[in-house]
Amino acid sequence: MNLEPHKARIIVADPRPTFSHGLASLLAPYEDQIIWTKQVAALMQQLDGGGIDLVMIDETLADGQTLAVVDQVLQRGVRVMLLAESWPVERLVDAYRRGVSYVVIKPFHPRELLLSLHAVLRNQRRIVCLGGGSGLYTLLLGLKTLPNALLTSIVSMSDDGGSSGRIRESFGILPPGDVRRSLVALSTAPDLMNELIHYRFTDGDGLKDHNLGNLLLVAMAHLKGSMAEAVRSMGDILGIQGIVLPITSRLNRLMAQLADGRVIEGEHRIDVPSDRDPSIRITRIWQDPEPEANPNALSAILAADLILLGPGDLFTGIVATLTVKGIRDAICAAAGRKVYICNLMTKPGETSGLTAVDHVQEIVRYLGQDALHEVLIANGHFSPAALERYARNGQMPVRLEDPSQLAGITKARLLVRDIASEHELVRHDSMKLAGEVGRLISELNIRKGVAKWPSGQVAE
Repeated sequence: MNLEPHKARIIVADPRPTFSHGLASLLAPYEDQIIWTKQVAALMQQLDGGGIDLVMIDETLADGQTLAVVDQVLQRGVRVMLLAESWPVERLVDAYRRGVSYVVIKPFHPRELLLSLHAVLRNQRRIVCLGGGSGLYTLLLGLKTLPNALLTSIVSMSDDGGSSGRIRESFGILPPGDVRRSLVALSTAPDLMNELIHYRFTDGDGLKDHNLGNLLLVAMAHLKGSMAEAVRSMGDILGIQGIVLPITSRLNRLMAQLADGRVIEGEHRIDVPSDRDPSIRITRIWQDPEPEANPNALSAILAADLILLGPGDLFTGIVATLTVKGIRDAICAAAGRKVYICNLMTKPGETSGLTAVDHVQEIVRYLGQDALHEVLIANGHFSPAALERYARNGQMPVRLEDPSQLAGITKARLLVRDIASEHELVRHDSMKLAGEVGRLISELNIRKGVAKWPSGQVAE
């Protein structure tokens, strides 16, 4: 994980010694010192002695008074991480507003726990990316080059086309395709291993068009009991630089209503309008049944310094994540800056004829409030040959014809930047995106003590 040794004194306040012993083993290579206590009085006595860098408090320590204990620790100027079962978003928000540095959701995964712990101890910038598909893959490829940052990819799980769709129907499990892309994007494994994970069979009875990485995730899901645990295990194998989280553990179906009243079922049919007029606009997106958000995803969003929405398909990629229960509430309540990265080109059946202002308007609508801080849009300098190729497919650049129109939709700062590259296709450029995100990080001053919460109060 390329973690430099950092000697720290950490108190684990937990009625049971099991976690403390396990954490001590994990931290042995870094020479951090673990002090275990099972009583509040003993915890306070240790803190009064000074020299403590962090306190990790299990929610069972104080019989329902955990947050009161948190307040006492924070008043002594020591950082706190909470160890908790699945908490609703409202309780997570309360913990973070009190000043908790991170809420780690049980059951713990060793690599993710270490990454979260070191992010707190080393004051790393925490960047959360939401979406799916090739846009999220492109973004992560660049972001993993940023220094002193913890990346978390929160991935849409609505894909029902191609290899992922066949797996979903055959095995009744969450589609693996988008999480596989995030895993490979963050991988530190040899190139050959990443090529193998991306390999797609071109023939073979039952194998044709399946992706090997998808099949490996299916096998791992059966071994580990869930797609979430499969993703964690594949992350270990690939040595990923960051954390990849399925946005939900519940199988669902993405739904869309068109302007003519017609309802379309399934992401693939929404994404590929083979049986309808692609110029008819989408008026509403939802999921059936409404899935609950992965609590780890909620915690990561609330802890983030920077929350990136996009790039990716507007409705089937980004808006789909905002229709998962708890996600938009966490985004709007988070202290971190929220950035929407707009698409480069329109897409027939999804965004035909939509301008950049239309894209932003949809994001704000599904967030439920104007929570954006920045909108990042490409400067649109594409060659005539590229524009002609895209026009033949009914696509055109996402235009920003009148920037002043954004003022009526969002207070966000508009950033028009060179973030695209043109080869055979026009695509967002990984390193240019990383450069812009790096500049945003350099502007950040939202660590606890100065973070502005939606209420306008200062988080203390």
